[in-house]
Amino acid sequence: MPAKRFHYSGIIHVHSTYSDGQKSIPEIAAIANELKADFLLMSDHNTLQPKLDGLEGWYDNVLVGIGSELNDKDDKNHYLAFNIDRPVNHRVPAADYVCQVRNQGGFGIIAHPDESRTHIEAYPPYPWTLWNSDCYDGIEIWNQMSEWMEGLTHFNKFWRAMHPRRSIVSPKKETLARWDEGNMKRKIAGVGGVDAHGHIHRMLGMFSVRIFRYKVSFRTIRTHILTSQKLPKEDYKKALQMVFGAIREAHCFVSHSYLGNASAFRFWAENDSDRAEMGGTLVLKNEANVFVENPVKAETRLIFNGHEVGRKEGDGIKFRITEPGIYRVEIRKNGKAWIFSNHIRIKNAD
Repeated sequence: MPAKRFHYSGIIHVHSTYSDGQKSIPEIAAIANELKADFLLMSDHNTLQPKLDGLEGWYDNVLVGIGSELNDKDDKNHYLAFNIDRPVNHRVPAADYVCQVRNQGGFGIIAHPDESRTHIEAYPPYPWTLWNSDCYDGIEIWNQMSEWMEGLTHFNKFWRAMHPRRSIVSPKKETLARWDEGNMKRKIAGVGGVDAHGHIHRMLGMFSVRIFRYKVSFRTIRTHILTSQKLPKEDYKKALQMVFGAIREAHCFVSHSYLGNASAFRFWAENDSDRAEMGGTLVLKNEANVFVENPVKAETRLIFNGHEVGRKEGDGIKFRITEPGIYRVEIRKNGKAWIFSNHIRIKNAD
């Protein structure tokens, strides 16, 4: 059985009126409270002002952390910077501001890394190009708004506008491949982001439709963390460090909440004497097993060094491991992408 852990479900990559969002941070936190989120990580564009204005903290049952989404002069290399106390100079090459975040003791997540689209002139793609850097800590493996916009065409816009949550299908294969490749060299956390602004409008024929209100976005991609202790309500700074630490160390997984509550999901590895969970490392000792607990019966795909090596159906699953490398799982419910774990490293004994 996995060790006792406390589970928290959160929403990452959200914009407020401090940049190009349509609601204030207290208003957004109230929506997150209504939808039973445990934490909310704000990332307004190129500003840390809401944190300097004292807006971090507990809002009823939602813990709000404030970072900043940085970008370079070409509006590329968008970077979600957290756990920083001073504004970061973004008027420099991306290689510089990524390292500025690291030098402050903060951590950063690459936003919508493989964005590509040509059909929306007002919203060009904002891809990541700085793949030779070792300063970034995580990758947004699933971005709700980016996927929705990339899949938009003249022929499907009515349906996608009316069914925005059903329009979210899966992370991009190239992003997952980059993530796996990077993790073969060092730990890189995978998270999910909503990229919520609350202001997307489209003219569909004679109708003006408001798409992706905050409440809609918050019902899509969630990042779940596992901690060894409860988040303290009496000390929001300590609670935030626990959230940031869990993400940074990849003690987390990503889900599409439209397909169901993923809170009960667990993924861990065991040998004859030790255990490791997501973000951890286990010694092979001749052989080991990885275990999956799904909230309901679902298809589990075992990914080893970026390649699928096993597939089973059920709610309690075990795979035998005989080779060192990095392992993660993808869960599909009724054939649809639902849960993506972070990696567990299996290594040979020294």
